[in-house]
Amino acid sequence: MPARPRRAAVALAATASIALFASACTGSTENKAPDDPNAKTSITFWHGWAAPAEVKAIEDNIARFEKAHPNIKVKVVGGINDDKLGQALRAGGSNGPDVVSSFTTSNVGKFCASGALADLKPFIEKDKIDLDKTFPKVLQEYTQFEGKRCSLPLLSDAYGLYYNKDAFKKAGLDPEAPPKTWSQFTEVAKTLTKAKGDSYEQLGFMPNYLGYETVVEHYMSQWDHTYFDKDGKSNIAKDPAFAEMMTYQKSLVDALGGFQKLDKYRTTFGDEWGAKHPFHTGQVAMQLDGEWRLNFAKNAKVDFEVGVAPMPVADDELAEYGKGYLSGTIMGIAPQSKKQNAAWELVKYMTTDTDAVVGFANDIGNVPSTLEALKSPNLKVDDRFKVFLDIARHPESSTMTGAVNGPAYQETLSDLAHKYEKGQVTDLKKGLADTAAQIDRDIAAAK
Repeated sequence: MPARPRRAAVALAATASIALFASACTGSTENKAPDDPNAKTSITFWHGWAAPAEVKAIEDNIARFEKAHPNIKVKVVGGINDDKLGQALRAGGSNGPDVVSSFTTSNVGKFCASGALADLKPFIEKDKIDLDKTFPKVLQEYTQFEGKRCSLPLLSDAYGLYYNKDAFKKAGLDPEAPPKTWSQFTEVAKTLTKAKGDSYEQLGFMPNYLGYETVVEHYMSQWDHTYFDKDGKSNIAKDPAFAEMMTYQKSLVDALGGFQKLDKYRTTFGDEWGAKHPFHTGQVAMQLDGEWRLNFAKNAKVDFEVGVAPMPVADDELAEYGKGYLSGTIMGIAPQSKKQNAAWELVKYMTTDTDAVVGFANDIGNVPSTLEALKSPNLKVDDRFKVFLDIARHPESSTMTGAVNGPAYQETLSDLAHKYEKGQVTDLKKGLADTAAQIDRDIAAAK
């Protein structure tokens, strides 16, 4: 799977923080001295990728690392989600990982605050890595929490708009002029929608929050917004952007047939990560998605020309068109690992070595996560992929704010959004105020 965030949150219990270098030496002949660069050792790396091509890309990257570090052997275990990861980090012991990666950037606050991942600051300082010269600002932000850096970015994702150029032409729309504002988007989505009885022959766009990638945080990136105020309190009831987004999203739901009709159609969609994705099959003409969809569409052999553009922005924010939601994969060290110096060498290589980052990005079709890799001449870029690189570089692109309880506040906000789009909540102002209060209570309890 590509480097993308998981929408289903996974609870991770707090783990006691372990001193960074305290147990680096096991006393074995394999790991004879923690700071000896010639010491032979082996480490275990857990990651979440499972698709054969992506697993091979990981293995190729590890092979390059082992060639550059012949004293370190890496045992790779794939298909690890945050649930399994959390269990291993809680349990500790010699059977757990030394190095881990996660698709869920929203869990970084929890990882860092609880000590579930080791503090990387001593390693970064030891190797004199200038983070500002290495990683884009947004990626630096989502890999730390309240000043504690427990992870580094391993590739990134930028979200944009995919659209069926053939469908645009048939509907009399200019395939070279995708909508730039949400009001334009509504009209284009309506024009592209073809009803068929109580269903659709073609839907312009699936706006429901249960649709693929049409989640609250992805929508919110297209409005200027602030999740928390300077005192750390939920800002969703005070910042008008949240009411504006939810009001717009519901108006789009209503304009395209209403929640019930749309949701019934949604149940006919194929798997998000398979060839029968609704964008591939022509069931939807426009799709919010990450850069990886280019490879998926190519592998699915879609029979139409695929267009790519940034997602629309709020009508009064046209000057910021080109921005989008950013996320990615994070990489860290298990605090119970007794081989943290060797583990750091792998983390440092995979996250900061330009050739390693570019090679991995090329292999799985993700956005590179370092400033040098983004401008590397070895990066395989066509005009469509460049759109995502531009979104990644846009100064107004954003991600969700970290919290001590991970993505719990997003789940609480999403619950309100679901009820509002269904019509179960009608007083949005009160709903936002009640939700803000609940978010504050939950964060206070987590602390």
